[in-house]
Amino acid sequence: MAIKRIHGEVHPGYHWGPFTARIPLVHTRIEWPELLQGSVITTSIGFALVPILQASFGLSFNEALAMCFIHAVLIYCSPILFGEPISPGWTTPALPFVLAFSLSTYDSFDERFQAMTAMSISFALLVGFLGVTGLGKRFVELIPLSVKAGVLLGASLAALNRIFIADWESYLSQPVAMTLALGLCIVIAFSNPFSRVCARHRWLAAIASFGLLPALVVAAIAGWFAGELNFELKWGLTGLPFVSLWQKVSPFCIGWPGLDMFIDGLPIVIIAYIATFGDLITGSELIKDAAATRPDEKVEINNNRSHLALAIRNILMAISSPFFSTQGFLWTGTQVIVLKRWREGRDKMDSIYSGISSFYLLGFPIFFFILPAITLLTPLMKIALALTLILTAFGCASIAIRLVSKPIQMGVALLTAFALVTFELPWVGIFVGVVGALVLIGWEDIVLENEAGN
Repeated sequence: MAIKRIHGEVHPGYHWGPFTARIPLVHTRIEWPELLQGSVITTSIGFALVPILQASFGLSFNEALAMCFIHAVLIYCSPILFGEPISPGWTTPALPFVLAFSLSTYDSFDERFQAMTAMSISFALLVGFLGVTGLGKRFVELIPLSVKAGVLLGASLAALNRIFIADWESYLSQPVAMTLALGLCIVIAFSNPFSRVCARHRWLAAIASFGLLPALVVAAIAGWFAGELNFELKWGLTGLPFVSLWQKVSPFCIGWPGLDMFIDGLPIVIIAYIATFGDLITGSELIKDAAATRPDEKVEINNNRSHLALAIRNILMAISSPFFSTQGFLWTGTQVIVLKRWREGRDKMDSIYSGISSFYLLGFPIFFFILPAITLLTPLMKIALALTLILTAFGCASIAIRLVSKPIQMGVALLTAFALVTFELPWVGIFVGVVGALVLIGWEDIVLENEAGN
């Protein structure tokens, strides 16, 4: 199914308030490469919190799985219900702070979930205020172009750090599978010689169109033969217990957080917004960079709308399945995957919304109910995460380099990136970058560069 559009037209949908709902199969078609990739990637990473929810928050396996299912549905609402052209995910940089705060401060499971509720509501109120007043869009536009490049470069370095330093033990536990997966992923996504070979061989181009999936399949087979991966399939349905989950986690059942919890969690909320601010910049620049190749589709980037959508998702999460920082703005690796095929034209991907909708399983994570899928994909969770990170690293770095043209801009970008990956608090990196831009570039030149960049 193709949606007919004139040159540069905004993709159709149902408008409600500031949002545009794009219903799968009505406003967007199925993009099979993204659907198949998303079935593996989003499912395998989507239940990564299950062990934490069991060990530190007192949930059973099925209850934890039910919570992750609700998180996934709310995430999938971002492109489908709210019309965001961004692949959503967790606010990952904030997660270590969230866990450290909730686990060290509160002893009972009820208190820990109440703290999650407090942080989620506070974050929703903050981003909602910025969206309603328009300040969110204004803040993003004021950031110097060199600092935006630094944020992208910092995301790239942070992704590489996660794979090869922070999670090095995970790499060494599956060296054959990891190496094959990462190597094939880089070649398929970024290699010019490989692209030229694909142009001569349609069968190879067809395989390459599935993005991450070929690399993951080869890694799974090689890892199994090497003894690094063990697949223990179990049959049946999971039977997600939403009622018992509600009784254990919802503030309507366990009580609402006190004022002290809102106050104590506020620093974590600020950290999460600074990380989200960086994602807003990254997501916008990724789309702007790709949009030049798709003049047939006008993609609406509206940071005020993004703030409001994020606020609604966090409020709904706070009252149904509170676990702060799981309702974030951007999953960079997935955005890079979708944009890669979107760049190639309408014959490859009808619309960016079709690609994102398909990657997010048309809005319904059905595999959470299917036990064989859960048990099959669990061993691939680390590899799937590493693949999205390596795409983040290459994709963000390439755009960061193209954003800046002058040596002093690159210097500020490098300074910003270094500060972001060196200091634990994201706002420190942004602050260092802005001060560096003001001192080394100057306000007048910053304004001119931003006008040219926007």
